[in-house]
Amino acid sequence: MPRLRHDGRVFTLVVSILVVVSALPVLLVVALAGAPGTVLLATVLAALPVVPVVMVFLWLDRYEPEPRSLLLLGLGWGAAVAVVAALLLQGIGGLFLPVTDAGSLAVVAPVTEEAVKGAFLVALLWWRRAELDGLLDGVVYAGMVGTGFAFTENILYLAAAYDGTDGMGPGGTVALTSTFVVRCLASPFAHPLFTAFTGIGVGLAVTSRHGVVRLAAPVAGYLLAVLCHGLWNASTLAGLGGFAVVYLVIMAPALLLVGALAFWARTSERQMLGRALGDAAARGLLPATDIGWVVDLRARRLARRYARETGGKEAEDRMRAYQQAAIELGFLHHRYLRGTAPADFASRGGAYVARIGAVRPSVQFPGQVVPTR
Repeated sequence: MPRLRHDGRVFTLVVSILVVVSALPVLLVVALAGAPGTVLLATVLAALPVVPVVMVFLWLDRYEPEPRSLLLLGLGWGAAVAVVAALLLQGIGGLFLPVTDAGSLAVVAPVTEEAVKGAFLVALLWWRRAELDGLLDGVVYAGMVGTGFAFTENILYLAAAYDGTDGMGPGGTVALTSTFVVRCLASPFAHPLFTAFTGIGVGLAVTSRHGVVRLAAPVAGYLLAVLCHGLWNASTLAGLGGFAVVYLVIMAPALLLVGALAFWARTSERQMLGRALGDAAARGLLPATDIGWVVDLRARRLARRYARETGGKEAEDRMRAYQQAAIELGFLHHRYLRGTAPADFASRGGAYVARIGAVRPSVQFPGQVVPTR
């Protein structure tokens, strides 16, 4: 346990330093992208799709919310570290392997960008595996990284479009508007979608009992991310018609597929938690009568509201802490039942049970029958 905690602190420290250090050259690149007014306008426009996209991933992440600090680090990694690393790799690669602009757009950019974005997920898998409980967690973290990357990239594209330095025309309001519509309105999901394939691979690796799958799943996810990214970029070289075909025939179905997969994973988490906590209750780790108030989202909200109305903010915080400890125990116990328990299973499980035992006497539910839908 001490080693795992140490690894977690090292991960947070190293990633935080990389984000801060990388933010400096990113700010410099953005500042040189155009006049101050242009950069400010581009930044505001690029920020508009960020909130709704992030909210979608937070909505998916409701059963066991990931630490906000890690989600912010994911955004920062995408917006700063991944951008700088991709630019460096593409620049160095261009010195040794000269490629055309088309080759760079369709091949080099997808390979390098998905690698540096996916590096955050691999680092989580290596140092913070305890925060990854499955496919949905991988998608959520991938979404954060992809959203951060898209934010910085959109600033550069919007500024270039307005200044007319993107090679697409004289620039101005019309060019800025068309770029905003394509990148921020029609495809704000693009980078999160690409990286989601790597996230799915990492999530499958965490839950698999087979060594081959644990190694192959992240690699396969990365290759799918590169393929999807490459097709998307290549479509822009074929004019509006080619872009429309790829958008409608490949990208839209891929988005729906990943979205459906994430929604299925979110829905199945309730059933999984019910089974895992049922087994945990049979072992005396928590009262069986509390399970419905933990695994049902509507019941969870009602329990917190009841606690707030009867005991104020302090009672609501106790209820929230109890539910969170039970959820954490449920995910951990599920991995134990599957045979994929982490090395610190006993100590983590003991800590959750201790938290449950400490808080439960001060938690009051509005009844032991979960309200029907």
